[in-house]
Amino acid sequence: MGAIVVYESMFGNTEAVARAVAEGIGSVMPVELVEVNSAPPLASMSTDLLVVGGPTHAFGLSRANTRADAKQRGARDEASSGLGIREWLEATESAPLRVATFDTHVKKPNLPGRASHAAERRLHRMGCEILTRGMSFYVDGYDGPMYAGEVDRARKWGTEVARCALSGAASR
Repeated sequence: MGAIVVYESMFGNTEAVARAVAEGIGSVMPVELVEVNSAPPLASMSTDLLVVGGPTHAFGLSRANTRADAKQRGARDEASSGLGIREWLEATESAPLRVATFDTHVKKPNLPGRASHAAERRLHRMGCEILTRGMSFYVDGYDGPMYAGEVDRARKWGTEVARCALSGAASR
């Protein structure tokens, strides 16, 4: 049994969360961590657990224009090149996988909308089984850093998601 964590990150915060989630999953089952631009097409994936994560931009998943804006604010060069989670998901119509989603989100101001919920809705429409509600991990300001304790919380969440996948029970 194995898992794949696919993530998108602009300033490194979501990548830090993805790495922690993968560490948590790795304590329970084999896991592979993949940046979205290196991810295989969703339709070709064969895995027991898929975890998808990205930053919240403009109340949901990033778009080309929000990635360009992040680049102007100092995001890493590789952050604005290629696809984001939104485009990666849109390239597939059906994917009967067991999934969980996460995002990074600004805590103050606590704006509505979550990338994890947007990804979850898309994955559900594709026929995926959602194991647990999307989880948000909080960033101080738009660029970060992560709030204290959030990376540890992500690691624990990853362990819980992996155990849920092993037990075969969704925890919605």
